[in-house]
Amino acid sequence: MTNDIFDISDNTPLVLMKQLTRQKRARFMAKLEYMNPCFSHYCRVSAAIVRDAEARELIHPGMTIVDWTFGTSGIALAMAAVSRGYKLLLAAPDNICREKQEVLRALGAELVLTPSEALPGDLQSCVDVAENLVRTLPNAWFANMYENPVSRQVHLESTGPEIFSQTEGKVTHIFVPMASGAMISGIGRYFRSVNPKVRIIGVEPGGSVYGDLHAGKKQGCAASFQLEDIGAVKPTAFWDPEVIDEIVQVSDADAFNCGRELLRAEAVFAGGASGATMAAALREGEAYGEDALVVAVMTDFGGYDLSRMYNDDWMRRQGFYRKAKTALDQITADDILQRKARKDLIFAQPEQTLAEVFETMKQNDVSQMPIVSFGAPIGSISENRILSILIENDSAMNAKVVAFMEKPFPVCQPDATISELSEKLQANASGVLISLNDGRLQLLNKSDLIDALTHK
Repeated sequence: MTNDIFDISDNTPLVLMKQLTRQKRARFMAKLEYMNPCFSHYCRVSAAIVRDAEARELIHPGMTIVDWTFGTSGIALAMAAVSRGYKLLLAAPDNICREKQEVLRALGAELVLTPSEALPGDLQSCVDVAENLVRTLPNAWFANMYENPVSRQVHLESTGPEIFSQTEGKVTHIFVPMASGAMISGIGRYFRSVNPKVRIIGVEPGGSVYGDLHAGKKQGCAASFQLEDIGAVKPTAFWDPEVIDEIVQVSDADAFNCGRELLRAEAVFAGGASGATMAAALREGEAYGEDALVVAVMTDFGGYDLSRMYNDDWMRRQGFYRKAKTALDQITADDILQRKARKDLIFAQPEQTLAEVFETMKQNDVSQMPIVSFGAPIGSISENRILSILIENDSAMNAKVVAFMEKPFPVCQPDATISELSEKLQANASGVLISLNDGRLQLLNKSDLIDALTHK
């Protein structure tokens, strides 16, 4: 039994990813911060900030806590306020998810919506509105979660040590979404003290400012992005480049779709910021070896994104929609090729005669072949095509095959999924060429796919 819901926060699970990482050499783990009572990493921070303010006698019963939010941080602060008897007034952009607005109101928070296009410095921005409310309201205190020094200290003292302990010190790479920068700064400072070799990698949406700053470029104007609870239009007091090894950017589309894949493939109900973080980890992790242990911090809950990233219609309207992968899509062209006994491509050259091509087919027990010129597929030929040619002209066997070839087989990469291959084969193609990394080609047909599905 516990006296305070925040007593059960922290020590969030670290879960090994299995389905999304089948083609990777490294191990990937998700740190499920959304399993805190507030459904985000802000659960660690909000209660600590309120308790710190109480200890320093900055707030007392009857006062109103004021802050600005993109939704998730506000929910955590609202839960901290409710549990300790404070009123809460929040300024937020008018484009935050409907679910977050409804949860905030259900918690009793008073919500002031501001124009989403208004940036800090504009009197209509959520930041400026919150600061003005604190100045004008009696008995109000500004929590300032995004720049409160308690935020970084919490991650230095809890999140970082948890990751170290849960991986038995074997973690090699940590991917962290960057909003205020408090989390990556706290985690980074901790690992600089216990194992400086661990690479700390920040993740942000395209249009956020941290990447350019880390690269030593002059801060430009931030561009718009759809992701929430990740990214920044200006650096905060937590900007700490000395503890960050790299910053990578992820598009809205990649972030949302990776989040959806996490739910379908790994049962991880991630939000957009978490999707961005795992997308970055999987992309960058392509180059990591077998000794790498990668942790991606999942900071937000997918239940707050039902009307957006988990809504197919919304995804289509934004141009983000991608067909969801199924369990079968874990089977790739490379997997199917590994099952084939024949490793060499049987092909025809354009200057060969139909007779020569047909003889090659008989010798190798194949019914179709690509026609290849200087390593590039330029056409195809099949037994059915040869038969139809001979019915019309029985002397055509001495003619060159180039005069009778059909369209070339479609070409796919080794990581093409079985669904993608099937679509190609059902679109009037009898074979699919796979372009291998060493430049060679291999041919797959419907029988190869059926064999893979029945013997998986």
